Amino acid sequence: MSITAPLSQHHKHCDDIFARAEEACANGEWASGEEAFALLANQLETHFTSEEELLFPAFENATGMTSGPTEVMRGEHVQMRDLMAQMKEALAARDSDGFGGAAETLLILMQQHNMKEENILYPMCDNALGASDIGASLVDRLKAS
Repeated sequence: MSITAPLSQHHKHCDDIFARAEEACANGEWASGEEAFALLANQLETHFTSEEELLFPAFENATGMTSGPTEVMRGEHVQMRDLMAQMKEALAARDSDGFGGAAETLLILMQQHNMKEENILYPMCDNALGASDIGASLVDRLKAS
């Protein structure tokens, strides 16, 4: 298994939770929407911090690239956190249109972000960090959340 395989798998896990939250809120099932959204927020934050605190610094140290793909991914994490905050506000207000609009934007951003990571950054990380123990640390973090 590659170092980044757990992160790719976690993308799919987050996608499934996202779909549950979005469907529940679209149907006015606010309690289950809140529950799924809270899980999504937790899982995304765990995913982002695992990359930002473990994978990205290790990759940057190994390659010397500090203003390349990891910088772009960090910027997109900020955008996704902002959209999650908008979704949380809309959820609290029981605003299905507001939730749905922010969710649609987040979904597009997440899909593009995940494709860049899985097809560009993760293979670069696997090549640069092949003999690293970062993979085990990533697995531990993702399982603990």
